[in-house]
Amino acid sequence: MQQLINILDGITQKTGQAIRWLALLMVLISCGVVLLRYSFDQPSIAMQEAVMYLHATIFMLGSAYTWQQGGHVRVDVFYRSWSKQRRRWVERLGIIFLVLPTCLFMLWVSWTYVGNAWAIQERSQEASGLPYIYLLKTLILMLPITLILQAIAELLRSLTATDTGAAQYD
Repeated sequence: MQQLINILDGITQKTGQAIRWLALLMVLISCGVVLLRYSFDQPSIAMQEAVMYLHATIFMLGSAYTWQQGGHVRVDVFYRSWSKQRRRWVERLGIIFLVLPTCLFMLWVSWTYVGNAWAIQERSQEASGLPYIYLLKTLILMLPITLILQAIAELLRSLTATDTGAAQYD
């Protein structure tokens, strides 16, 4: 069980480590957009769209990593005063009845939408825009997939936690 948790956590960890560099790239391209636009009066649609693509990628692929690192908002008013066992039960129920159904619904409703974008190799409507809208829309499927993988890891961690383990229950 622990080996599976480690594998799933590893996937999330590697994804998070890879995409965090996209934030720096996004800032640099944003600075380039501002420089070109206001210093040289040469706006770049492709660069503006690249910033948008990077922003979407960071959020869509970074959600599972943020969850793994404990970065998502919790309602700690009640949660912190509960026992470890009660916190584990809340975590399990939240994953089973909220996270997994929501992710499965997202996959179900977006599958055709993303498939259609791939079928026509959807491009930007702007003449000088980026031609890879279908790749951007693929992130709509990647978000629930990465969250499902992390949800499984968190659920297994909760199920195998003892009173002396699992730091998020301390």
